[in-house]
Amino acid sequence: MPEAASTDASPVRQEDHRGSTSPAPQPLKRTPLYNVHAALGAKIVPFAGFEMPVQYPTGITAEHKAVREKAGLFDVSHMGEFMIRGPQAVDFVNYVTTNDVAALKPGEAQYSTILREDGTIVDDCLVYRAEDRVIMVVNGSNIDKDFAHVSRFLSKFPEATLENISDEIALLALQGPEAARILQKHTDTDLSQIKYYEHRFGKVAGVDAYISRTGYTGEDGFELYFDAGDAEKVWRALTASGEVTPAGLGARDSLRLEMGMALYGNDLDDTTTPLEASLGWLVKMKKGDFVGRDALAKQKEQGLKRKLVGFTTSERSFPRHGYPVFAKGKPSGEVRSGTMSPTLGIPIGTAYVPVESAAEGSPLEIEIRGKRVPAVVQKMPFYKDGSRL
Repeated sequence: MPEAASTDASPVRQEDHRGSTSPAPQPLKRTPLYNVHAALGAKIVPFAGFEMPVQYPTGITAEHKAVREKAGLFDVSHMGEFMIRGPQAVDFVNYVTTNDVAALKPGEAQYSTILREDGTIVDDCLVYRAEDRVIMVVNGSNIDKDFAHVSRFLSKFPEATLENISDEIALLALQGPEAARILQKHTDTDLSQIKYYEHRFGKVAGVDAYISRTGYTGEDGFELYFDAGDAEKVWRALTASGEVTPAGLGARDSLRLEMGMALYGNDLDDTTTPLEASLGWLVKMKKGDFVGRDALAKQKEQGLKRKLVGFTTSERSFPRHGYPVFAKGKPSGEVRSGTMSPTLGIPIGTAYVPVESAAEGSPLEIEIRGKRVPAVVQKMPFYKDGSRL
């Protein structure tokens, strides 16, 4: 969900708006940690409307390895946060997302999707339920689009309020098997009491924060939400001991792809539905009405024509975003995400293929520099030894 840089042919791509006219470029924003990244020698590139660190001098592979084996720290303050309050807060978010927000207890979180009426994906998101509010976390490149979209339905819920607090919030992701041990030194909150996809309000390095046991890497870890003005204080506290490796969006992308986690603009976009994207588990049809429900019900009744799958190739040339894909000799779109897995040492990728070619073990072909390379559908996640609680 939460965005990562693409490790395709161009190290970082902006979100792909297929078939749309590009708006005039907007001035790039900076996260509260821009000066810290620059001082560390990070390679900073345009991403999601921000100047973001794609890697540090250590390099993407070393940063990836640090997260798999110890701990890495990501600045993902470009992500967007919407605050929903009022007696109908849960009802409103339940209506504009596909998962069942009403099933959450205060202190729990869930992954979900935001749809249009035709069932296509506006964005994927995280939903946090607290005692007196619900928070939606969306992709940085989609903040304005998402806010405008969900605002359309607010009038149905007069006892709910919606506020875009994205510019006020910093977000750090501390990820890796050592994350809990390291973070515990900086908080009085008992992290062992926070289960996967739960959150608590506490202090980190003396700063008020939402401490969420979530992430986008497949490893144990925490995402920390707090006031943007405290970003440098928290970053420096977490990295002072030298146990934590600063990690950029390049490593974030290779880590999430190894786990088969979707990236909006690659695996998900405004032409895909969650059913096609193998995210049907996020769609709770029995919860009642929600935006896009009728379209998904119709798609389920008629049957899917395509499905997002993972694949590997036996050749060392790895698939990049946009490379043509063939199923049973016929064109089947393009590679959505692709890289050489730093952990597994093999090429991995995702693509939409006809349902009859979506079963594990089905043969595919990927056109790489004019040559069709044999590939095979593989069940995701590609990396299955991560510590996911």
